[in-house]
Amino acid sequence: MSIDFININTVWASILVETLQHLGLTIAIISPGSRSTPLTFAFATHSKIETIPILDERSAAFFALGIAKKNHKPVVIVCTSGTAVANFYPAIIEAKESRIPLLVLTADRPPELRNCHAGQTIDQVKIYGNYPNWQIELSLPSVELKRLEYLRQTVIYGWEKTCFPKPGPVHFNIPFRDPLSPIPQPEAIALESKFSQNFFAAVKPICTTEFIPNFDLIELLKNQLKYQQGIIIAGLAQPEKPEVYCQAIAKISQTLNFPVLAEGLSPLRNYSQLNPYLISTYDLILRNQKLAEKLIPEIVLQIGELPTSKQLRSWLQATNSYRLIIDKSDHNFDPLHGKTTHLRISVEQLAKIFTPEITLDNSDINYLNLWCNYEAKIRENIDKQMSAINQILEPKTSWLISQTLPKNTPIFIANSMPVRDVEFFWVPNNSQIQPFFNRGANGIDGTLSTALGIAYSNQSSVMLTGDLALLHDTNGFLLRNKLVGHLTIILINNQGGGIFEMLPIAKFEPPFTEFFATPQDINFADLCKTYGLEHQKIFSWKELQQLLNPLPSSGIRILELQTNRQLDARWRLDNLDKFAAGF
Repeated sequence: MSIDFININTVWASILVETLQHLGLTIAIISPGSRSTPLTFAFATHSKIETIPILDERSAAFFALGIAKKNHKPVVIVCTSGTAVANFYPAIIEAKESRIPLLVLTADRPPELRNCHAGQTIDQVKIYGNYPNWQIELSLPSVELKRLEYLRQTVIYGWEKTCFPKPGPVHFNIPFRDPLSPIPQPEAIALESKFSQNFFAAVKPICTTEFIPNFDLIELLKNQLKYQQGIIIAGLAQPEKPEVYCQAIAKISQTLNFPVLAEGLSPLRNYSQLNPYLISTYDLILRNQKLAEKLIPEIVLQIGELPTSKQLRSWLQATNSYRLIIDKSDHNFDPLHGKTTHLRISVEQLAKIFTPEITLDNSDINYLNLWCNYEAKIRENIDKQMSAINQILEPKTSWLISQTLPKNTPIFIANSMPVRDVEFFWVPNNSQIQPFFNRGANGIDGTLSTALGIAYSNQSSVMLTGDLALLHDTNGFLLRNKLVGHLTIILINNQGGGIFEMLPIAKFEPPFTEFFATPQDINFADLCKTYGLEHQKIFSWKELQQLLNPLPSSGIRILELQTNRQLDARWRLDNLDKFAAGF
């Protein structure tokens, strides 16, 4: 038991920290500051919690987000009072939208120092609006036993709310009076002899639940899974056990004879041996209007969120097929506002209840074969064309690395064009590569820091990013000396925002280049020198492959591919519609 009886603040902070450790906390991320001194001291001196100091609060929060994504367990972030608190906000939004458990501890001034220009004081109560799953301002520290019991039970409840009923952020605003440093106070020292060793006896790890389906759900499935022509759509997913997740979808797919349209950010494409009915080229297939009309389903099983593809979303909206949405959270995953029923159950749990009584052998094998045949032919067209491309072209990058990375490699895929190229071109494989992403709010905040969090104490990892997303978070490079593990950054440097070249605004010059593409003209070799990082320009695909397998075991390096964003965009516009032409 790690209780520090030096003064009132150290008792309060160390009981908070000890409670979290008993609940299962293993990592805390701390940004420096004065008002948070009791929390920092308690975390930094605890022998069972790994505590990592990070200068920039925004970077710190996204680093914690990455660790929580990887471990599927809450991570604590701590900061001082004032504007430091505001810098956590983008990561808290992403944690809410991505359902990632974060426990946010913000130190604050006591009530008497608020609204009087005491310095480093802002209104921090409910500063994050509706984004936290739960939020509270703790009472001022005390060594009264009943108040310590209040603290313990409040921390337990807050930890639970990071996980139930859905994962997300929880905010504790924690005021402290002086002395902030561990300066002795008699009343705290006197508590030690009276403090019970059983104070934490009932504090146990929590953050897991199991849903047991009832008879009504089974009846619903019996009534709805009677259609002959159905599809399963597997959207982006970061499951804790990706193979179990893929096996569950494979079981449902093969039981119903429904094809599985698998997003590039789903682990399904990297466990393709499990599912013979996997469709990776759906976006390209649906660009052919004749095929799109032939393939209209009677029912859709949507697993989690929809894929990124606008083509798929437009098709679903036009066909207005009935959809069963499978996800155990309470989120609304129907941005199309169609004929949908949400089943609040995980796909793993759904697979367990597939029994003969709800399995109907009336599927249309011809409909299934249409999907599979189109997939095979279009995949062949893609592979043939990509193999013939020798120049450095952005769309080929995703295609190549999907076939190159070592088995089980974690890869963080940045937003904007990398996400879309992965959906278009990521080749189904059996590599068990683990895709990660920030698709809750779809922003570029914290891209590098999140990737470093995923790489931390993990298998050697990779990030695929454009230049603007990387530059937006270069403070993440301050983590270089804290990183345990390795991150290779595959940098597509096309001198600006390549995704904007795909939009109608690209035809309006000016103001397109200056205000939308926003080229920054940064020499990344010089940037790497500043931070002491390895940098290498890539001039051939063979060179890239050699550098990606095997990967180094430590450090950060950038592999820079310089491309022309106008040529990249023109290639997509010229070719995406052609892969499925001629059928």
